[in-house]
Amino acid sequence: MTKNELIEKVAKKSSLTKRAARDAVDSTFNLIKDALVRGEKVVVSGFGTFLIRSRAARRGRNPQTGAAIQIPQKKTPGFSAGKTLKRQIK
Repeated sequence: MTKNELIEKVAKKSSLTKRAARDAVDSTFNLIKDALVRGEKVVVSGFGTFLIRSRAARRGRNPQTGAAIQIPQKKTPGFSAGKTLKRQIK
């Protein structure tokens, strides 16, 4: 499902105009993004948890030269599905 398809389904399901549904979806995603940027965890009961994961610094190698390089620590967004969502998918 694409973002536009999501907006259309939200508009139909909640009897909103497409513009209002787009604003609602965009606001939801922006709020989640802003909370993650601040380092907060976002928990949506019955759905899952959005959080920031840290990858430790590690040694790697340059595939072109084979030389060893140091890969720095990195933060990445993550999602953990909740129990309810996991049960529904089974």
